[in-house]
Amino acid sequence: MCTSDIFCVTNRRLCREDFLKRIEKIAACRPAGIILREKDMLPEEYSRLAGNIMEICETFRVRCILHSFCDTALSLGAEGLHMPLRLLREMDPEVRRSFPVLGASCHSPVEAEEAMKLGCSYITAGHIFATDCKRGLPGRGLEFLAEVCRTVDIPVYGIGGISPENIRAVRAAGAAGACLMSSLMTAEDVPALMKAMEVKPDR
Repeated sequence: MCTSDIFCVTNRRLCREDFLKRIEKIAACRPAGIILREKDMLPEEYSRLAGNIMEICETFRVRCILHSFCDTALSLGAEGLHMPLRLLREMDPEVRRSFPVLGASCHSPVEAEEAMKLGCSYITAGHIFATDCKRGLPGRGLEFLAEVCRTVDIPVYGIGGISPENIRAVRAAGAAGACLMSSLMTAEDVPALMKAMEVKPDR
């Protein structure tokens, strides 16, 4: 059973090595899950990639969550699906209920509450800290994260600029964990980064 509270969110364009090799390194560290966020791909391309990623995740017993491509997730029998809220709203309720793991990206407490009512089993909230992925936009901060966590009764994972230096504060704000994208896609030493993000007992 995986005890990590860190999700990997992918971005193949950031990788400095073969993408599948990078995913294998990450999966070997047993994160809470891998969210395959490659929204710029054509559906056929994404489906082929998703099949490969799902095989890797199955090998390492890591949860694989597909992103945005609902039809692909259904056709591949994926357990998990993550959707932007605007797309989640458009999904048929029966289709939403077909995914045991359903997540959404939220940017306010109101959105978080809506996602919960639409059947999400978890949400991501961000961006929390300044990050190159949102260059020039200030992070929403820890109080924002805490407010989102107080609003909903499902796990909230912070995203955006989260690192070993601030992960304790993210957890202290009430988050169930965090999502990493750029750092996991580019880290020279993936196991060292994941170890640095581990839950550590208070001294």
